[in-house]
Amino acid sequence: MFQSLSDKLSAAFKRFKNKGKLTEADVKAGMREIKLALLEADVNFKVVREFIKTVTERAVGSDVLESLVPAQQIVKIVNEELTNIMGGSQAKLQISSNPPTVVMMVGLQGAGKTTHAAKLAAMYKKQGKRPLLVACDVYRPAAIKQLQILGEQIGVPVFTMGNEVSPVKIAAEGLKYAKDNFCDIVFIDTAGRLHVDEVLMDELIAIKEKTNPTEILLTVDAMIGQDAVNVAEKFNELLDITGVILTKLDGDTRGGAALSVRYVTGKPIKFVGTGEKIDAIEPFHPDRMASRILGMGDVLSLIEKAEAVYDEKQAAELEKKMREQTFTLDDYLEQFEQIKSMGSVEQLLGMMPGVNTSALKDAQIDEKAIEKVEAIIRSMTPRERTKPDIINSPRKRRIAAGSGTSVEDVNRLLKQFDQTKKLMKQFTSSKKFGRGRNRMKFPF
Repeated sequence: MFQSLSDKLSAAFKRFKNKGKLTEADVKAGMREIKLALLEADVNFKVVREFIKTVTERAVGSDVLESLVPAQQIVKIVNEELTNIMGGSQAKLQISSNPPTVVMMVGLQGAGKTTHAAKLAAMYKKQGKRPLLVACDVYRPAAIKQLQILGEQIGVPVFTMGNEVSPVKIAAEGLKYAKDNFCDIVFIDTAGRLHVDEVLMDELIAIKEKTNPTEILLTVDAMIGQDAVNVAEKFNELLDITGVILTKLDGDTRGGAALSVRYVTGKPIKFVGTGEKIDAIEPFHPDRMASRILGMGDVLSLIEKAEAVYDEKQAAELEKKMREQTFTLDDYLEQFEQIKSMGSVEQLLGMMPGVNTSALKDAQIDEKAIEKVEAIIRSMTPRERTKPDIINSPRKRRIAAGSGTSVEDVNRLLKQFDQTKKLMKQFTSSKKFGRGRNRMKFPF
């Protein structure tokens, strides 16, 4: 979502790179371009004004103007100040020392409260918590049913009393149920409106007073731009929220909300929604987001995604198979599935330094290619997967027919597999391979 801003900032930085030495006038001219880039990205004007003032003051100092690489110094300053605007460091969800931890989800209708309540429940269940979802949206048609379906999907209980009972009573009874059933984290899904109104706020205030939540998380749709900041400001004023979840951060928008919400409300962005899948939610790291905006990638998040789906035991087994040249098509399929579970190819490439995600759209990455690989391999017999050399023309025709692909597709897969094995042979011939920290840990 920040590609347009990234491109404009890169163009502004070129103004500095083309000069061996910088003057104060050069800095101020470059800052004007950065200011325009931020305003066009829908960043709040107060944020832009403060940001430009701070960066300019630091950039006209002797450390920059007298530096041998002034352009790099300015990029470093911009990176640091972007990080500061978005909160400086990660703000984690506060866990109560006296369970259960109560998380009240608030926001306007359509922002994604219900979905992200379930996403958080799934995330904390993986971390060993016993979550409970409480359905307090009694106004939106099918809101309770939606939460029940999501709860069933992730294996988390949903407390509901129907849509004829007061949301305040449902919240109180849900909390009692959590204590009686040893649930240690409760997510209260509240109702939203199409706009901030008195009735909505009165009800939320009543739920807050009744449940005394540990966290009040405001779910904000990043696609609505400046309005996201206005909504956050209003909710914070009336409820004193503890944090923000920015949703639809994978959308094609200008991204100003992510740079403005923290500054305007003084409350941290704690999570970001990055897609429709139940696991498409990430803790918000201001430093990593600043790095992405400046086109430096986000290698740490990429590594964390890999580690989440790929453990040490699997890595050791893969390493052994590579060394002994016993890598099969079943293993090959498993690697594709590991990569697929990490997210879309475009998302993963977007985390790598120097990758232009806008160019990826033109490249039209075919996400269905992995599904085709899966279909072809699953259409093979166990013996064919272990010994692909036996796959002759009749077998290829049978595999193609069984997978709904062509013989050319089967040939292409077999050729790719053969090339992969050759590459592995080169890896295993390296003296450093498999020693200590040089051990291969992640899917390729």
